[in-house]
Amino acid sequence: MTGRWTRGAAGVVLAGVVAVTAAGCSDSGSGSTSGAASKAASAASSAASSLASKGADALASASAEARQKLDGVKNGVKAKDDVRLGTPAAAGDGKVTVKVSARNTASSAKSFAVQVNFTDQSGNLRDVTVVTLKDVAAGSTGEATAQSNRKLTGDVRAVVNAALRY
Repeated sequence: MTGRWTRGAAGVVLAGVVAVTAAGCSDSGSGSTSGAASKAASAASSAASSLASKGADALASASAEARQKLDGVKNGVKAKDDVRLGTPAAAGDGKVTVKVSARNTASSAKSFAVQVNFTDQSGNLRDVTVVTLKDVAAGSTGEATAQSNRKLTGDVRAVVNAALRY
């Protein structure tokens, strides 16, 4: 899921390790620069693993929370075809927002729970959230705004993963 992001972060850290290692190489015969480069490489590797782990943990947490919200909907019917998303846009805090519209085709007022997946241009999952549209009148369209849980950069797309009308 976060493989592309993890590879990108690891690539940045690896470039730093190469730079530190190259700077530590010399013809002076001193072994201390080699030891410093080794320690720097080890620290960089540890930082990359920690960074990747935090990103994966945040995504796993957001995914679990989204699943829990959808599982909590009682008597919901699938309504993915009745939901449309606008164009994602970065907010001032770096999080991404997207307009969610849900058309109520039922004969009475209904609410909607919509899971929005934020992905990169390759379809890799970057974040997940659930937005609720309450009491949409029969035959009407309700609107809400979904927002990512964390800052997202690059070309972010939004996709309706699931929608329930209840």
